[in-house]
Amino acid sequence: MFTVPITLRHLMAGGVRATPGVSLDISEGGLGAIVQSALQVGETVEVELPLPGGKLSAVAIVRHASSVCCGFEFLGLTGEERLQIASAASS
Repeated sequence: MFTVPITLRHLMAGGVRATPGVSLDISEGGLGAIVQSALQVGETVEVELPLPGGKLSAVAIVRHASSVCCGFEFLGLTGEERLQIASAASS
């Protein structure tokens, strides 16, 4: 389990909305989190979260959404970002 505060940014009518949340788990492929927003599967978001090597800001697609939690798939991570995530996931 990897629990840290996260911020999601997603485009909504009227502009970009920042939504707080809490991560549940993380891997190089994605992130599970509790968020305070009704996200739609297929929506693209920016995820910001603190990692041991510094703050990660990544683009992700919502792959699962329920009233309780959401699952996100990371897109276009660099090798360094993947290492940061792998280090956090193994802690």
